[in-house]
Amino acid sequence: MTATAPDAENAESAEATEAAEAAEAAAHFRFFAPEVVRTRRLGHSFLRVTFGGAGLAGFRSGGWDQSLSLFLPPAHREHTVLPSTDEATWFGAWRGMPDEERPVMRSYTVREQRTAPDGAVEVDIDFVLHGDSSPASAWAGRAVTGRRILAIGPAVAENKSVRFQPPAGTTDALVMYADETALPAAAAVLERLAAGTPVKAFFEVPHERDRLELATSADADITWVVRTDGPGRAERVVEAVRAAELPTGQAPYAWLAGEAGTVRAVRRHLVQERSLDRRAVRFTGYWRLGASEEQLLAEAYAGQAPSEEPSAEL
Repeated sequence: MTATAPDAENAESAEATEAAEAAEAAAHFRFFAPEVVRTRRLGHSFLRVTFGGAGLAGFRSGGWDQSLSLFLPPAHREHTVLPSTDEATWFGAWRGMPDEERPVMRSYTVREQRTAPDGAVEVDIDFVLHGDSSPASAWAGRAVTGRRILAIGPAVAENKSVRFQPPAGTTDALVMYADETALPAAAAVLERLAAGTPVKAFFEVPHERDRLELATSADADITWVVRTDGPGRAERVVEAVRAAELPTGQAPYAWLAGEAGTVRAVRRHLVQERSLDRRAVRFTGYWRLGASEEQLLAEAYAGQAPSEEPSAEL
């Protein structure tokens, strides 16, 4: 055996472990075919779409900020159709569709999953409405009962698309930031917190009538930041955080989600000015000013997406 053989064996072992972990993660998700059951307007900018039907059988949300990927049909199609839903071929087949026929893929939060009186699975997803300026908003604004879409969602509740992961048994205070795209996830988190948990939350919304009534048993103090026109979006949010008294605790945790630049600015403030341990700050860029979701998706698949790990550079 040569001197380099142990290194080669270790490399092969690491590759095998990575492959096994990737296979396990992939097994956590599969295609579902939900259909619209009903819709309900929330506030000024939000619409709740409830999905159900036999195509949701086996769906297993992990709660908190559980995400899934929706495939929404083009305006001239009633239902979503993909040439393949096979794990190994769907992405290439989807990308290869003609532009005018390709469903748009968008990531959304499972606002709630429940069992209906008839035993069927129902899932609520809250959409932000801004007319026809985006495909998802245009689809949601016209969603009617019976419309079918396709989705990649969790078949196992313990899955990596739940990002709210405070250290078990030690977190004793929570700081939150969310814009309108992350507000459904923030609301789902608030509903699940233990009674009396100290929370300071900053929720940025586009309209006064988007200040929603959010149910929680936590001791939550919410500051609503209503967006105004003009530059300085991130700065206005950071100033609101800077002016606030944050909950004290031995092991605080921060959960930040929304526009990537604003999220990173709030994270920088919490770590550098408030001395929060960066390992206790979970941050997720749901979108980025000036970039389409297709562009962000391409970056992610190319390995070019900025790191959102707690150890990432500020």
